[in-house]
Amino acid sequence: MPETPSPQPARTASALDRLADDYVDLSVRLDPFLATELGIAGHDTEVTDYSPGAVSERTEAARGLLASLARVPDKDATDAVTRAALTERLGLEIERAERRLDIATVNNLASPLQSRDVLDQMPTDTAEDWQVIAQRLDAMPRSLSSWAQSLREAADHGVVSARRQLLLGAEQARGFAAKDGFFAEFAAQAQGDDAQRTRVAEAARTAADGYLALAEELTALVPHAPEADAVGRDAYLLSSRTFLGTEIDLDETYAWGIEGLRSVVAEQEEVARRINDRHGNGGGSSVEAAKASLNSDPARILHGTEALRSWMQDLSDRAIEELAGTHFDIPDPLRRLECRIARTGSGGIYYTGPSEDLTRPGRMWWDVPASTTEFHTWLETTTVYHEGVPGHHLQVGTQTMQASTLNRWRAMMCWVSGHGEGWALYAERLMDQLGYLSDDGDRLGMLDAQRLRAGRVVLDIGLHVGLSMPEDLAGSAGGDWTYDTAWDFMSAHWGVTEAEQRFELNRYLGWPGQAPSYKIGQRVWEQLRAQSALPARDFHRQALELGSLPLSVLEGALS
Repeated sequence: MPETPSPQPARTASALDRLADDYVDLSVRLDPFLATELGIAGHDTEVTDYSPGAVSERTEAARGLLASLARVPDKDATDAVTRAALTERLGLEIERAERRLDIATVNNLASPLQSRDVLDQMPTDTAEDWQVIAQRLDAMPRSLSSWAQSLREAADHGVVSARRQLLLGAEQARGFAAKDGFFAEFAAQAQGDDAQRTRVAEAARTAADGYLALAEELTALVPHAPEADAVGRDAYLLSSRTFLGTEIDLDETYAWGIEGLRSVVAEQEEVARRINDRHGNGGGSSVEAAKASLNSDPARILHGTEALRSWMQDLSDRAIEELAGTHFDIPDPLRRLECRIARTGSGGIYYTGPSEDLTRPGRMWWDVPASTTEFHTWLETTTVYHEGVPGHHLQVGTQTMQASTLNRWRAMMCWVSGHGEGWALYAERLMDQLGYLSDDGDRLGMLDAQRLRAGRVVLDIGLHVGLSMPEDLAGSAGGDWTYDTAWDFMSAHWGVTEAEQRFELNRYLGWPGQAPSYKIGQRVWEQLRAQSALPARDFHRQALELGSLPLSVLEGALS
C-alpha cells in the first residue's frame, strides 16, 4: 500500500484568519451560487442577486475587508502570504467592479449567463434533493432578471460587451430553454412520484422562461454594443492581471508565445514521424497523417458516452493508485474522483472541486455534444491527467483541505487561473517525464494540447492588443489579426472539430486574457521548480499546500 501522508497540524487561527473566514461567510450569504460551488450548505434553495445594488454590496464587502486588514498585524509567514493575496485579489475585484467589467461581461463560458452550471453541483439522488432543486429553478428567473438590470445600468454608462458576444449569449440562452434543451433534459431525470416529477418539470419550465426573457434582454442591447471584438492594450493588461495575479510584458510574452509554438510544432512533427514510420503510411513528419493513423486504430477508439466515462474513471483511478506515495502525497480523501458526463452538450472538459466537508467528491466532467459518439483515447489521455491527478483534482483537493492550516478564504475561495491552469499544464508535462505518456500516440495527444495552449498565447494577445501576425507560422501570413485570420490560424494549429473551434474562438474574444494564463502559468511553475533545491515530491507538496495564489505572491512564498 502506498504511504499516506500525515495530516498537517492544525494552526491556531490569527486575527487575520478570522477576518478572512468571516469574509467567506459573508460572501456565500451574498452569493448563494458561490456557496453551492464551494460545497457550503444552507443556501441551495437560494439564487444570486446580480442587481446593481447587490453588486455594490459585494464590492463594499471587499472594501471593508481591505480596510480591516490594515488594523491587524501579521502573526506569522502564513498571514503575510494571506495579506498579500487578499490585497491583490480584492484590489482587482474592486477595480473591475468600479469599471462595471465583470457584471457587464457576456460570453459563452464564464458569465452570469452560465448560472445554470450550479445545478450540476447539487445532489440529485433523492426526491428530497429534487424538492430543493425545484425551489432554485423557480427562483432562477429572478436572478437572471437582476442581471439584466445591471446590464442595462452598465450600458447607460457606456459599458457593453461586443455585439458578437451578445448575439451568442442570446443564442445560448435560447438553447438552454429549448424543448430539447438543458432544462427539459435535466428535469426528466427527477426522482420521486408523479406529482414530484411534475413539480420539477414545471419549475424547469419556469427557469427556461427566465432564459428566454434574458435572450430578449441581450438582443435589445445589440444596437448599443461595439462591433470590435478586440478590447485594446489597456483593458487587456487589466484582464491579464486578473487571470495571472502578476503583470507581464505583453510584447515579450507574445514573442515568447511564437517561439513556444514553433518548438511544440517541431516536437510534434518528430513524434509524428515515428508514428508514420510505424504505420507505414508514407506521411513523413506530417502530424495530420499520424492523427489519421491513430484515429483508424480500433484499440484507441471508444464508442458512446458510457464507454468514455468508464475509460476516464479507470485511467484516473490507476493514476491515483500509482502516483500516491511515490511521486506525490495524495491524502486518502482525495483518492476518490468521480468522472461524469455533463448535460448541456456545448463541449469541453472541466473539473469541479470537492465540498468543504469532502462529502461531495471532486468530479471530472466531459460535456459531450449530442452528435459526438466516437472518442479517441490517444487524444484525451493527457486531459485526464490535466483535470484529475496530478492536475486539478490534486491541486484543488489539497487546497480545500488546508482550512485548518491556512484559512477558509485561501482554502476555498482564492482561485487564480494562471496558478491553477498553469499547474495542470505543468502536470501534463510532468506525466510525460514520468513515463505515463511514453506511448507515441498518447504523447502526440499531449503535444496537441500543448500546441493549442501555446497558440492561444499568440492569438489572444495578438488579436486583443493589435499586434501583427507572425509571418512564418502555418496559418499566418502576417498582417492584422481579425476573426477570419484568427480562424485560419486556429485551423492550422488546433486539433479540434469545427464546432469546438468556433466555440473556442468565441471564448477568446469574450474572455480576454484567460486562455493565455494556462501556458504563462506553466512557464512560471517550471521556472519555480527549476529554482527549487527540494526533491520534486516535497516541492509539489509545499507548493500545493499554499493553495491557489496570484503568481506574484506564489513566487515570493516559494522563494
